[in-house]
Amino acid sequence: MKLSHLRNIASHFGRTDRMPVLFLGHGSPMNAIEENMFVASFRELGHSLPKPQLILCVSAHWETKGTFVTAMSSPETIHDFGGFPRELYEVQYPAPGSPEWASKAKKIITKTEVELDYNWGLDHGAWSVIKHLYPQADVPVIQMSIDYTKPSQYHYDLAKEIGELSRKGVLIVGSGNMVHNLRLADFRRLSGDPYGYDWAIEANELMKSYILDDDHQSLIQYRKQGAAFDLAIPTPEHYLPLIYALALKEKNDEITLFNDEPVGGSLTMTSVLITP
Repeated sequence: MKLSHLRNIASHFGRTDRMPVLFLGHGSPMNAIEENMFVASFRELGHSLPKPQLILCVSAHWETKGTFVTAMSSPETIHDFGGFPRELYEVQYPAPGSPEWASKAKKIITKTEVELDYNWGLDHGAWSVIKHLYPQADVPVIQMSIDYTKPSQYHYDLAKEIGELSRKGVLIVGSGNMVHNLRLADFRRLSGDPYGYDWAIEANELMKSYILDDDHQSLIQYRKQGAAFDLAIPTPEHYLPLIYALALKEKNDEITLFNDEPVGGSLTMTSVLITP
């Protein structure tokens, strides 16, 4: 199947103005139930966005060998974490899926191999943020996995092939964290006042400058950006959703950065809104 043809999936939607594109720093799963500046921003954003026909989410928490798209009509709310309060495990986000959308994708994608998945559902990288955007769970949500065997340029090129979906009422959301090093995190400071190590702030500031300058190649080649980047991105799964979002930016689109704060020393919540 070719992902270059994924844009044709949305031909059954009425033509709309192009949708915005989001990269959301999702941070701790506790953001699903806590009240803080980050979730307040997500909620405000949900009020201002046009209501989409469909949400396509690329989450840091679904890595696979190969590319998969969820294809069930009622995706499960996956609690893919441990050691949190019972209240968090009781959260359900019963947004519908769209097997029809997924079946059409399987038929028309011919360049990149994509498989339909009936087991994954919605992981916390998806539901913990989408629930603040659309608390009624009344917008269908589909996840596309991250192929961990592929380099960042592959993911950037892959994302460009699905850009036409945003012209058909599809909200494309990348969910991760620009700076994400849990091995060095101060878990006592994941909540409360913003706090970042010097290297985390350095990496985040440089990432933002590349984003605002449309210097996508420097972001794609993140392993060439020095020690701060190496500490900020020890593994790429939380960073790659940013690459998916940036690939969808067109020449005259506006970039808005929000939730731009460090937490726990070694994470940043910086999020990106790309507006046509």
